[in-house]
Amino acid sequence: MIVHIVLFKWKEKTSSEDINAVVKSLQGLKEKIPQIIELSCGKNFTERAKGFHHGLVVKFSDRNALETYANHPEHLAVVHQLILPTVEDIIALDYEI
Repeated sequence: MIVHIVLFKWKEKTSSEDINAVVKSLQGLKEKIPQIIELSCGKNFTERAKGFHHGLVVKFSDRNALETYANHPEHLAVVHQLILPTVEDIIALDYEI
């Protein structure tokens, strides 16, 4: 199984409406991309996050499923239309369990 983790740091002037649209769109990918086994996205509440505001965790069966997700038109639409215009910094980490 593959675990895909993404941390988001929003631009200072990003509205809560825009952030909510990103979160809702990311959560909606579970119904649109069959390779997703499990998906969660939420707001950080700890002081240890070094300025990152939200996190995403997605689980896939294997690396091929992760690659399919990464290149899926629904995922790319969320990235290009909603995330890139609002994000100041982003970190992604993938590991196999």
